[in-house]
Amino acid sequence: MIAIDRRSLQHFDWGLLGLVFIVLTIGFVNLFSTTQPQPPPAIGVASEFKTQLVALALGIAGWIAALAIDYRRLERAAPFLYLLALGLVAATVAFGVEIRGNKSWLALGPVTVQPAEFAKLGLIVMLARYFHRHPPTEMRRLIDLIVPVFLLVLPVALIVLQRDTGVALLTLAIGATFFLFVALPWRVWAFIAALAIAGSVGAWQYGLKDYQRARVMSFVKPGSGDSLGADYQAIQSRIAVGSGGLSGQGWLAGPQNRGQFLPTQHSDFAFSVLAEEWGFAGGAVTLALYAGLLLWGLAIAANSKDGFGAMVAVGVVSMLLWPAVINVAMVLGLAPVIGVPLPLISYGGSQMLANLVALGLLMNVSMRRYMF
Repeated sequence: MIAIDRRSLQHFDWGLLGLVFIVLTIGFVNLFSTTQPQPPPAIGVASEFKTQLVALALGIAGWIAALAIDYRRLERAAPFLYLLALGLVAATVAFGVEIRGNKSWLALGPVTVQPAEFAKLGLIVMLARYFHRHPPTEMRRLIDLIVPVFLLVLPVALIVLQRDTGVALLTLAIGATFFLFVALPWRVWAFIAALAIAGSVGAWQYGLKDYQRARVMSFVKPGSGDSLGADYQAIQSRIAVGSGGLSGQGWLAGPQNRGQFLPTQHSDFAFSVLAEEWGFAGGAVTLALYAGLLLWGLAIAANSKDGFGAMVAVGVVSMLLWPAVINVAMVLGLAPVIGVPLPLISYGGSQMLANLVALGLLMNVSMRRYMF
């Protein structure tokens, strides 16, 4: 039921909206540069830029819808939303379109969507419901984690079947964030850590492809890989970031960007272009805005009047935090290249729509914390 009234509008979170607007503006300015046609003197509006504008329009509509419905009603709808997300991901495994080796896209007529991005939202709402009804501070036995672990493993396993390692790891990280609030004894955490290490070894042996292992090894042992193969993306990214210096090469003037030396410069390596053209100053300002956005979200979680709202806010923060941390670390050579876009800045319609809906939920919690 639509529940925007005078009381909630009086508490509209203009600060959060302002932060999101600034980050989106940076993203579109950067995307315009990364999608410019060649040769370098040419200027035009690329199809990717137009597609991202359409995704923004849809995202704003989704944000408004997520804002309009009282978030407390989503608690009852959580199982349906979770199962719907699982169904879409399963349909992608069976009928999806394969792009760059990943079967992550579902064709809906002329449009392709990435259901795994929306599975994150379904997972957040479902885990928020579970941990609201079973407070994590009261969980002290390993058996208490069986149900939430099962809820987490299902979407992650389906995404793994799509061969999308990056999104699978992000979904795992988002779900694992909820478990940080669980009050388990240290011995149980040690056992879980041992299982995680064993699982990582198994994933290394049987879950990763050869090129993925090569990327990890080139990160562990820099220079050990092929500079035109596994090392190429990381090397070109570091060159771009380094050439930016303090103040940058200038908009539309980055040599790595304009020369198209950076692979997927409009998506996974968008921050490389931003650092090249706007320098350390521009990169630092962007990261400061991200930090402000995430701290704002944590403040909303802390001030929420119910556990479900707090858990939803924590989930939304984790949905923005982990890809931002991994992407920036990847771009700077501090993490292996695994293909993770930067939220609100990198190109990608599905992730833009999913992130804006998530931010709508966050603002929903913020607006209604005075209405109990």
